[in-house]
Amino acid sequence: MLRRSNKRLFYTNNSITTTLPVVVMLLLFLSCTGGKKNIGEAITERDSLPMMSTLGVTTFVSDSGITRYKVETEEWLMFDRKKPSYWAFEKGVYLEKFDSIFQVEASIKSDTAYFYDKDKLWKLIGNVEIQNLKGERFDTELLYWDQNSGKVYSDKRIRIEQIDRTIIGQGFESNQQMTDYKIHNMEGIFYVDEDAGAVNPPVAPADTISTDSIKR
Repeated sequence: MLRRSNKRLFYTNNSITTTLPVVVMLLLFLSCTGGKKNIGEAITERDSLPMMSTLGVTTFVSDSGITRYKVETEEWLMFDRKKPSYWAFEKGVYLEKFDSIFQVEASIKSDTAYFYDKDKLWKLIGNVEIQNLKGERFDTELLYWDQNSGKVYSDKRIRIEQIDRTIIGQGFESNQQMTDYKIHNMEGIFYVDEDAGAVNPPVAPADTISTDSIKR
């Protein structure tokens, strides 16, 4: 009787000993699986966060070692993990472009702006206002500035204020100095009579009008 009891006890202990490694391996597997999930979530979160966040910025940007631009903004965010990567100026931005002797060729401001650093492309949105060396003022709601090609363009309504007239059209393209431009789908040219302080009837619209055709 005693021998049978001991034998049964031995088999019971042996069964427990065999099961323990299985349980440990299962726990380790679950632990590793959970770790991978947390790492994945962390990477996803990092991709959506800015690499840099700066408030109250006034800075100068160089191109090929020469200072070309001045940037002023309330908030500057840099998203380096986005595809494509970009800088965000969602609280407004003011830009100045300089020539080789550090003279301001044009100034631009807008409510919101995004700069796609790899393509060197600016997208300016909301109350976009540009002023060139001649004192002409350009107003639109959306503007693209391609620094690689040196072109500024928009497919939205554009309003150009000169000393003695206002030009309105739909669609626009220009050099980045804003001195040689073309307006598509003209709505009209409104001349101002300075002596009478009145606006004369608009000139009949044309499909396209360029800088050469509206010289004073």
